[in-house]
Amino acid sequence: MTYRRNDRGQVAIEYLGFIPVLVLVALAAVQIGLIAYTAQQAGTAARTGARSASLDGPYAQDCDSAVSSWLDAVCTKADLGDEVEVTATIDIPSIVPGWDFGPARKTATMPMDH
Repeated sequence: MTYRRNDRGQVAIEYLGFIPVLVLVALAAVQIGLIAYTAQQAGTAARTGARSASLDGPYAQDCDSAVSSWLDAVCTKADLGDEVEVTATIDIPSIVPGWDFGPARKTATMPMDH
């Protein structure tokens, strides 16, 4: 099989054209992982806050300290009589400017320790 001299490098050029697609797929995969991690951290914060609130502890501080230092958890408490419910909200970080995924919000309920 013979190749013409001007066909050399054609495959390399085709690969270069595919690089933006690969970069977009990689960014999407990282962003999905970041969304899942933030949701998991919100669940941890809600459980920790609910546990602290059931013992009349500083639930908001405990809730925020239960998550990674680069995430900020905002927790709210609702007294339900014999139980306490804490909702943790964490804004989902975006790796691409302009993409907004809103917050991850998780709720946990614990019985009051009287």
